[in-house]
Parts: sequence; C-alpha cells; structure tokens
Amino acid sequence: MGFLSVLSMAHKWIAERTAPGDTVIDATAGGGVDTLALAQLVGPKGTVYAFDIQQEALDRTRERLLSSAGQDKLPAVKLVLENHAHMAEAIDSHHAGQTAAVMFNLGYLPGGDQTVITEPASTIAALHAAIAVLRPGGIVTCVLYPGHPGGEAEAEAVEAWAAQLPQSVAQAVTYRQPQRPAAPYLVAVEKRSAS
Repeated sequence: MGFLSVLSMAHKWIAERTAPGDTVIDATAGGGVDTLALAQLVGPKGTVYAFDIQQEALDRTRERLLSSAGQDKLPAVKLVLENHAHMAEAIDSHHAGQTAAVMFNLGYLPGGDQTVITEPASTIAALHAAIAVLRPGGIVTCVLYPGHPGGEAEAEAVEAWAAQLPQSVAQAVTYRQPQRPAAPYLVAVEKRSAS
C-alpha cells in the first residue's frame, strides 16, 4: 500500500482536527487544491480564508471551487490577495484564536512564474501568525520543497522555527523520506495552549 504522500498526510491530520462549521486557512492558495479540500471539510457553515500574493493563483482557486461537483455544500471562501504573513490582521477578529487549521504548501505556483516563490522571512512571520490565530488543539501543516532554488533554505528555516517552539505552546512533528533529501516533506505543529 505504501505511505501517504506528504500532502495526503497533511490533509489527514487536518481532517482529524477539523469539523463542519470550523474556520480554516489556506496560507498559500496556489491552484486551489488545498482550499477546496478545506472547504469540503468545514462545509457550508464553515469559513475558509485562502491567501496568495498572485492574482493568478486566486483566479485558479476560484475556478476550482466553481467547478467543484459539490459546490452547494461549500462555504463562501474568502480569497485574499495578500502575503500570508499578514493573515492575523486580514481575518475577521472573531476568528482569531478560534481557527482549527492553517495549511501551507510552500514553493511556487505550479505552471506559473517559478521565480515567484515563498520566502523564509515572510513564511516564518506567517507561521507565527498561524500559531496566534489557532485555537488550542488546532494544527498548522507546512509542506516544504527543498528541491527547488530557495526551497532548501526555507525548509531549514521552518524546521528551526518548529524546533524552537516551547512544548508548553505546541508540539511539532516531521514526516519525511530520509532516503530522498530533495523530496517534499511535511512539518506539522499542534497548538497546546494560548500564546
């Protein structure tokens, strides 16, 4: 059967901690795959925010949502043309501290401009913001791509960030194939207490 892909594992861990009606965030909308999965999890009474710095990504995400077979069972997704580092200010204030999950899928927009990539500084700022908006028991998943230019430095920065989190605030795990150092891998953080 084999192990789950890193993206499938991220979806699994989020599904285990998310219920219909919850608020969730896709920090990197990209082509909308994760946004749609999150929308299906929280259903019509939930809230989904999808962030991206590229209008093309938000347009693709909107298209994917509109073409979804179960469109009537999805929430109204809030597409936000903004750097994910500003998520805490961009979401409605009543969702701060109440968000069930924040999903990151770093790198570049597949099929888009590969020179526009997520950057370590804004990603770390976004991870801090993600922890702040999570409810206790909420999860942040971060799929890392060390195999593209700039990806290895960002992956190392995310791992260092996760490693320094106090265990009283959150616990962190890594899901990775150690025989393939350039393959994508997953870092996930579960919030334990208010921060």
